[in-house]
Amino acid sequence: MVKYIIKRVIIGLISVFVVATLTFFLMNMVPGGPFVSDKAVSPAAQKALEAKFGMDKPLLQQYTTYMSDLLHGDMGPSLRQRGRDVVDIITSKFPVSCRLAGIAVAVALVVGVPLGCVAAYNRGKWADNIIIVFATCGIAIPSFISSVLLLYTFGMNLKLLPTVGLNEAAAYVMPVTALAIYPTAYITRLMRSSLLDVMGQDYIRTAKAKGVSNFKILFKHALRNAVLPVITYVGPMLASLMTGSFVIEKIFTIPGLGREFVSAITNRDYMMIMGTTIVLATLVIAANVIVDVLYKVIDPRIKLN
Repeated sequence: MVKYIIKRVIIGLISVFVVATLTFFLMNMVPGGPFVSDKAVSPAAQKALEAKFGMDKPLLQQYTTYMSDLLHGDMGPSLRQRGRDVVDIITSKFPVSCRLAGIAVAVALVVGVPLGCVAAYNRGKWADNIIIVFATCGIAIPSFISSVLLLYTFGMNLKLLPTVGLNEAAAYVMPVTALAIYPTAYITRLMRSSLLDVMGQDYIRTAKAKGVSNFKILFKHALRNAVLPVITYVGPMLASLMTGSFVIEKIFTIPGLGREFVSAITNRDYMMIMGTTIVLATLVIAANVIVDVLYKVIDPRIKLN
């Protein structure tokens, strides 16, 4: 397993390098720049700013300088948030998104896995039909719609929950709910279909023939194998939620990394775009490695080559 992890880490580093390279050149190929849209800046001042941040040099030289600094842990200064480094911004904003996404994933697992089991156990019955309807609605409704509905109902009309920031425990309820609806619905459907597939296997029929109770078959034999597809989904989902929850962060005014990512794209903050992209790529790759290792822990029969 150690050999496999080392191999995956090396492949992951190469993948991050490729993502960073593609992002750098594609980003610079788009016409314009971080200072062009600012009408208050004169052409002479724009040239001075470009010279200050090294953007007047040939593109290949800029790339070499950036990658060299990146190897030393330096992602450069933000081009729009003057006086702040990208590393400092990410360090201050990432824990907020991480905490929000972590709670949302925990809620999705705690609710989605049992609902999927209940739906599979009661296949074709009223409980299964109700769960499938709610799961389908959860997948179909975009997060910004559910966010607005929650905000309007519990924040503005009933005034039960705070609507801005994360200054108290109650403030997490609406953004976490909005963020967790889709993954909960998806995990429910995934768990149901996976469990139904496992319940049709020969070893399950053998256990039934031996007189093992349905409850024991479900939780001792079937669930362990049926949960593998859910783990496959949860790893990348956690990474994407950490930096991809910009809609939720924007609506509920949460100072997270997703909001910074959107602002960076809007403002053409090249350094910030590079930093957040690299962080996201690293998270996705790390999540995939962790998922593969968990496969082995859950099912020892799986061989990691």
